[in-house]
Amino acid sequence: MTQERENLARLKWACRRGMLELDVLLEPFVDKHYLALTDTQKAQFERLLTCDDPDMFAWFMGHESCPDPQLAAMVALILERNREQLR
Repeated sequence: MTQERENLARLKWACRRGMLELDVLLEPFVDKHYLALTDTQKAQFERLLTCDDPDMFAWFMGHESCPDPQLAAMVALILERNREQLR
């Protein structure tokens, strides 16, 4: 298995959260968009996965703003890409 595939498998596992709402946002994003991200965006995405589920849920649902501008940009990108998939 190549390093890239191993990394994708690790990320997909990390996207399996304790909340279904997060799973349905994060897993398809990895499948369809992760490889097209810049290295900086990939690092931001991986950092986002270290956040607590309740915080991430609040950010994605718009209940709270993410205090970290880089993570907030990643949240916005994930939401945008998911909206595109629904069109």
